[in-house]
Amino acid sequence: MASVLDIGSRRVLGFALSEHHDAQLAYGALAMAAAVRGGNVAGVIFHTDQGSEYTAGLVRAACARLGISQSMGGPGSALDNAAIESWHSTLTFELRSAEQFATRAAARTRIAAWVDEYNTTRRHSAIGMISPSAFEASQRRGQAA
Repeated sequence: MASVLDIGSRRVLGFALSEHHDAQLAYGALAMAAAVRGGNVAGVIFHTDQGSEYTAGLVRAACARLGISQSMGGPGSALDNAAIESWHSTLTFELRSAEQFATRAAARTRIAAWVDEYNTTRRHSAIGMISPSAFEASQRRGQAA
């Protein structure tokens, strides 16, 4: 699984599932995240580890095309990706370890529902004990004022 997390709002913007952790998987999550933002992602920083899935031409070209800057953590530094690693741990603990899925389609459907619930109801201390979606809505209202 690959995921894209907006570190400011803690909202999961994109995710992809595959049998292989490769550039196509990373690209799928990035493409979903860009689509969720309406393609308006120029200037965004995409921070990852230095895995080959993120350094591959497919992902680099997508970032260049979308105006996204890539940032990569240092070799062996787990702290660089602590936020997304924590999110993956939460997903694993709350969903994947608690449920068995008969098919990949069932897993995708259930994970998509879990991500939606996470984005709309999960409260985070880092953003004032509100959900990521509520935080983004409050930011939009603040900009409109």
